[in-house]
Amino acid sequence: MAGKIGRGITGNLAYVATKGAISAFTVSLAAELAPLKITVNAVDPGPTDSGWMDEQLQQYLLPKFPMGRIGKPEDAARTILFLASDDAMWVTGQIIHSDGGYWD
Repeated sequence: MAGKIGRGITGNLAYVATKGAISAFTVSLAAELAPLKITVNAVDPGPTDSGWMDEQLQQYLLPKFPMGRIGKPEDAARTILFLASDDAMWVTGQIIHSDGGYWD
């Protein structure tokens, strides 16, 4: 599994490059659209069990989640719902790490 941006990750150059590009794109587009009162943010949910994880992978990842469980799709959905609400109208240009404290 790849870690957060800022660490070197061998064997995953395309993944790391695109993750960095999304971060730069988010911040730049947020600045472009701010005068129009349009917010732009990204959500980094970390490893999320949407049905693709087998038991072995779950057991490997579980100790890396201080919250005591692996992420579920609804965890990311709640973050996105917040960002789409009026409650987040002042949040823009952010990469939200909604990952239960996951570390790699």
